[in-house]
Amino acid sequence: MATAGAAPPPQPQPRPPETAAPGAGAGGRGLAGVMRALIALTVLSGVVDAVCYLGLGRVFTANMTGNVVVLGFAAAGAPGFSIPASLTSLLVFLAGAVAGGRISQYVPRRSRALAVAIWCEAAFVAAAAVVAFLASTVATGWGRYATIAILAFAMGIRNAVIRHLAVPDMTTTVLTQTLTGLAADSFLGGGENPRAGRRIAAVVAMAAGAAGGAALYLHHGAALPLALSAAAAAATALALWLSRAAHALDGT
Repeated sequence: MATAGAAPPPQPQPRPPETAAPGAGAGGRGLAGVMRALIALTVLSGVVDAVCYLGLGRVFTANMTGNVVVLGFAAAGAPGFSIPASLTSLLVFLAGAVAGGRISQYVPRRSRALAVAIWCEAAFVAAAAVVAFLASTVATGWGRYATIAILAFAMGIRNAVIRHLAVPDMTTTVLTQTLTGLAADSFLGGGENPRAGRRIAAVVAMAAGAAGGAALYLHHGAALPLALSAAAAAATALALWLSRAAHALDGT
């Protein structure tokens, strides 16, 4: 029997609502959709740069690290490299990155910004495929510079928007930091292999895209691999739009 003035017994506290573990449920499925889209874009980077390096005279349009190195080779007078072609790629890529920055700034939802960037990529790569089909050659002349400019602008847009998303180890065009993280964070480096699967997938995707793009170019020319890349980019944008990836990117 309670005595006067005694403190009331503590009341049971309601249990907090259970939350899903990271990566589980709809959010996990949405994040998986984002990763699939980024892996697909990494494959396409390999295809595009294979076509550009082999068919457009040793120039890159997606990997600007390689392009700056190539520009240095050309400036030193190394045979087979072109200062005008490399500068065209670099400067138009920067213009595309400016456009991508504007997209990231004015399109409020990250998922929509990514979708817009991929749709733009599909359209520009398709235009490059048309140029490659119509031009007598993409190794020299107007066909070469038109193709370089169109592809570099598309890659600049994509890179700017991907940078805004800031998904770790998924830049879709550069693997130096990904490979560094894979080694430095491994058990041998004293780490616990965080995101090892993602990092390995990015490396494999780039290599596979480069191998496929090179094989297609060597056997069929530049137009076919570019046309297939444009179709794949459009399919990626559509799949991203229809999946739960939008909710994962926008935090809803």
